[in-house]
Amino acid sequence: MVEQSDRAPLLDWEEVPPAELVPAAPSPETEDSIHSDASATDEEGDYQIVAVFVVTFDTRSGNMIEWCLPQDVNLEGVEFKSMASGSHRISSDFIYFRKGCYFGLACFANMPVESELERGARMKSVGILSPSYTLLYRYMHFLENQVRHQLQCPGQYSPLEAFYEDKKAVLPSGGNGLVTACPTSVLGPIVNRCMHPEMKITHPAGCMSQFIRFFGEQIMVLWKFALLRKRILIFSPPPVGVVCYRVYCCCCLANVSIPGMGVSAPEFRPFFYINVADIATLETEVSYVACTTEKIFEEKKELYDVYIDNQNVKTHRESLQPLLRLNSADREKYRKLCEQRQLLLYSQEVDGDCTSNEEDLFILFFMEQNNRIFQTLSEVAGSADPTLSAEHVRAMGLDPQSDRGFLVDLLEIYGIDVMLVIDNPCFP
Repeated sequence: MVEQSDRAPLLDWEEVPPAELVPAAPSPETEDSIHSDASATDEEGDYQIVAVFVVTFDTRSGNMIEWCLPQDVNLEGVEFKSMASGSHRISSDFIYFRKGCYFGLACFANMPVESELERGARMKSVGILSPSYTLLYRYMHFLENQVRHQLQCPGQYSPLEAFYEDKKAVLPSGGNGLVTACPTSVLGPIVNRCMHPEMKITHPAGCMSQFIRFFGEQIMVLWKFALLRKRILIFSPPPVGVVCYRVYCCCCLANVSIPGMGVSAPEFRPFFYINVADIATLETEVSYVACTTEKIFEEKKELYDVYIDNQNVKTHRESLQPLLRLNSADREKYRKLCEQRQLLLYSQEVDGDCTSNEEDLFILFFMEQNNRIFQTLSEVAGSADPTLSAEHVRAMGLDPQSDRGFLVDLLEIYGIDVMLVIDNPCFP
């Protein structure tokens, strides 16, 4: 069997060389072709764009909103969310972020220019806001083209104006005309999908598989923290687009398909990219996953439970320290995951099976694991003797001794009334 390459497109995403961004006179077809990118993949009902904007870097004022529609929309802080700290070192990037109850996607580009005023570089981001992150990917190509268009022809906003008029959401505004809050009755189910996060991505063949291969066995550590709804912060220097996908993948680890399960647990909120302007917001969050390019967050330990720097997963909370150590049950689950992947690759190569993919396999693997745990706990809680034995724990795929602390936290967070066999750290 010929081994398939692990270099899936996600981590092969490359920056566009600066040479490709040399200013050029726009052709008459430029605006039409750029606009058509956005409409090519539209489906009926996708009119949920709350705002469209252009952010620029000014050598004297820093990041600033250059243009937006609607003109009275509240975009405070978006100028920093859509142009990550450290982006001046790269030529292009894309960024997912959260603005209040909305989600945003911005495409960034950096073009060399012969201008003393701009200090030799012109940097801009073009982005959109929506009440859901599940459709943002549809406009990735449009935004990439638009940011290059803005670099080459600053101030030409007609394609963006046409795009907004075509896709704008019909949302009630506040008394001052600012769209600052989501109408809960309409958008709540979309925004609050904590148990079943969905985000189509530009490289669907590489997201989850690359995430798991990047972390290796450590994925089992992240899985437990995700299931416990901890505050997880991922640090990485730019580009940040790939790291935003890791935020999404962390959310996928906590998927449960049992109806009603997790209602009492805190919402596992994907914040995607954050910066120092989000500190006040994070101070009130009890559960989230986010990424940042700003190293200063590592010092602000009150804002997170778990800190990830490259492949190094750590926690400053003493009660969570034992979860950093892999046990035999963790390694067995990881072995089964790798085994299932190899079987899938074999069936794809030998049998030509095109109906299954690695992404579905990985997501389903963790969902089934989570379902098994909560199904067992629910059955024990509803029985005449709601006592969790070592046999129950093994049946859930956990280690009766090493995972006891994990189970205690799990029962408390999800409000499951089950009694452990004994009170000392070991099961019989």
